[in-house]
Amino acid sequence: MIDDWTVDEALQLTQDWCAIPSVKGDDKALRAQADEVRCWLQHQLGAEIICSDPSGDRPPVIHARIDVGAATTVILYNMYDVMPATPDGWSVDPFCGGIVDLPEIGESFVARGAENNKGPLAGMFWALKALSSAGRLRVNVEVLVDGEEESGSRAMRDYLADPSCPVRPSASAIFPSFCEYGGGPPRLYLGFSGIAKGEVRVEGGAWGGPKAAIHSSNAPWIANPASRLVEALSLIGKPPTGELARISIDEEAKAVIANLASTFDPAAELHFRRTETFALEGDGLALLQYVLSTASFNISSLESMPLGSDGVIPYGARAGFELRAPPSLDPADFLARYRQALETVPGAVLAVTDSYPGYRFAADAPGIGPLLKSYEKTALARPQIWPWAIGGAPADAFARHAKSFLLAGAGRGGNAHGIDEFMTLEGFRRFIDSIAVWLDLVADEAEEAAR
Repeated sequence: MIDDWTVDEALQLTQDWCAIPSVKGDDKALRAQADEVRCWLQHQLGAEIICSDPSGDRPPVIHARIDVGAATTVILYNMYDVMPATPDGWSVDPFCGGIVDLPEIGESFVARGAENNKGPLAGMFWALKALSSAGRLRVNVEVLVDGEEESGSRAMRDYLADPSCPVRPSASAIFPSFCEYGGGPPRLYLGFSGIAKGEVRVEGGAWGGPKAAIHSSNAPWIANPASRLVEALSLIGKPPTGELARISIDEEAKAVIANLASTFDPAAELHFRRTETFALEGDGLALLQYVLSTASFNISSLESMPLGSDGVIPYGARAGFELRAPPSLDPADFLARYRQALETVPGAVLAVTDSYPGYRFAADAPGIGPLLKSYEKTALARPQIWPWAIGGAPADAFARHAKSFLLAGAGRGGNAHGIDEFMTLEGFRRFIDSIAVWLDLVADEAEEAAR
């Protein structure tokens, strides 16, 4: 097990890195964080830096290698970018951070990035350092760190898709994170949903609508861009959840979901999601089958320009969206049909910032057995196995280089993207332990397979 000194050092590193506001658009902070990550890998872990250069105008993809001469290689992936935050409503300044005794949760480190994902990044590095310093690291490690995970990981996906990509073939890839969601048992996902992000916008122009905000008394004879946006949004997704389509769940996935439903607590899930009721009725099994089989179009922001105006016809309006789809459905296919439908709405423009499909791995893929065992040893709880996550991750890109890609790690965090983002202190120790134990068990799995 990891000692107290390692946990303390990992917590200090987390606090140091959370003080760097590495949000999209802050190129100086992103470069500073990338430099910190590269230097730590090089000087603290003795890793060989394979790549750390910016990709055009994108934040650097950092690729480092720790070669111990083992027959087996794994990939550890993580991220150094975070979502924006202001101090409003926080218990501490989000880019300073501090220890807070959170109600119903306990002592936690609170900061932007504490959970998503600078805490796991620092903990992952210290798990590696602890094993390496003790001479107990028995697998080679390809370390990949992403600077734009929050906006689609385009540079990382391009790096992995390049035919000359130097990432070594690996038994498994993991994305270390706190997987005890809501304080429940740790979760293991056998795949990930696909996602597309972008916006739908309408601005005044040749089709009609003003090019600057005008008095609302002109409504009878001047078209309203906000009204056109509402029309455009009515052409995709069924209210109130934005449902687009559902897949037929195969027998293997049905068995996994049935087993999951036996321990799934809908009330606890609602509490974790800060919601009072689901958008549909049914027991745990029905809820899980629905959420895992459904593609949806989510409107994440909705605004007219200029913001906060009253008594005007706005000159423009926009809606940010995320389109999520389970494996076997490609978000790009839905967007192609939507783009065609928008031809009937004058002035409507669909702008897609990124899109990638979901991906699913076999239940017996390398790395999965060791992850289940690591949870049993460190979290002391029977893990929940999901056939795939309802969230997106670029698993399809990693599948070219590894036989599995898994969100992995014990420990509890919460409020990602929100106020008082946190990781519990006792959970942070379990997290570091779980990553170190997984690395040990993957080596055992490879040795057993070689016999």
